Order: sequence, then structure tokens, then C-alpha cells
Amino acid sequence: MIEIKVQTSSRNQLIDITRLIRDKVPSNFSGLAFAYVPHTTAGITINEGADPSVRSDILDRLSELVPYGARYKHTEGNADSHIKSSLVGSSIGVIVDNGELMLGTWQALFFCEFDGPRSRRVFVELVKR
Repeated sequence: MIEIKVQTSSRNQLIDITRLIRDKVPSNFSGLAFAYVPHTTAGITINEGADPSVRSDILDRLSELVPYGARYKHTEGNADSHIKSSLVGSSIGVIVDNGELMLGTWQALFFCEFDGPRSRRVFVELVKR
């Protein structure tokens, strides 16, 4: 198992972690890279990495759908973060062929922070074919 540390700098943030994961995959590995975020107020997703406005659009729409400070029963003040994490998800799988993540031309892997800034972790398990 591989552990990747991520330091976030704002409450809501999408951080491109593609290179961090790619750098941990051996060049002769083929199989599946399974990435998991062990936090209830963060997530992980695959989406466009070329245009930073896509990240802003995702965060803006999530904030509209699940606003901070709305009337939630959870009293810690981060209920919106828990909901956003559930919507985005806490794990992804990526096929790897000879050390290459089989992502589409514009795809990138994003750590999704919904309750930052914080020190976070992503676990990656490589499963051979």
C-alpha cells in the first residue's frame, strides 16, 4: 500500500494528484491502481485537468447544491462537507498498463477537499493483473 500526503489550503478545493500517484507506480506494473480517501469530509474524482475553470465550476455547483451553513442537524458546522464527500465518493480505480495510468487525454485525478485547510491522506493499492 502506498500513502500520499496532501496539504490543502482552503475549505473547498480540488487538487490535481495525478503526478503524485503516477510517480508511485512502477514502470513495469500492469493492473489496477485503486485510490481511497479515508476522510468523511473529502473525496476523490476523475475529471478534466486541462482547464482549471472546470474545477471552479464543480466546486461552485456543489456549493449551490449543498450550501455551507444551511440548517443541518449535524452540529459540528461541516454537514455540507459530509454531503459533498458522499456525492463525490471516496475511491476510484484506474487501469495501469506498463506503468502508465490509462486516463483519457484531458483526465486527471483530483483530491477533493470540502472541510479544509487540513493535512490529508490518500491510500493507493496496486493490484496486479
